[in-house]
Amino acid sequence: QVQLVESGGGLVQAGGSLRLSCAASGIIFRINVMGWYRQAPGKQRELVATRTSGGSTNYADSVKGRFTISRDNAKNTVYLQMNSLKPEDTAVYYCRVVGGPQNFWGQGTQVTVSS
Repeated sequence: QVQLVESGGGLVQAGGSLRLSCAASGIIFRINVMGWYRQAPGKQRELVATRTSGGSTNYADSVKGRFTISRDNAKNTVYLQMNSLKPEDTAVYYCRVVGGPQNFWGQGTQVTVSS
């Protein structure tokens, strides 16, 4: 059974930093993409950042220059370093793993940025 275990969310003041982690366990066939999405209250879930197994990254315009996604392929773990956080970054952050025909989501971790 595949599990995605997220950690690192919390409450931080504007301008602060947080680092999210997502560890994937279980049998996942040929992971292609690992990434992070977020959903703020009353809004749709949106892409934050993704990273392919080949190292290509993609970021939402709103986080470029502030967030960095990284990945430890050996550990099937993806990280999101979030710097210069803003109140509008407040959301539940979800990890996503895509491997072949498989698509998995984590349970979400709350990030709250106070002004």
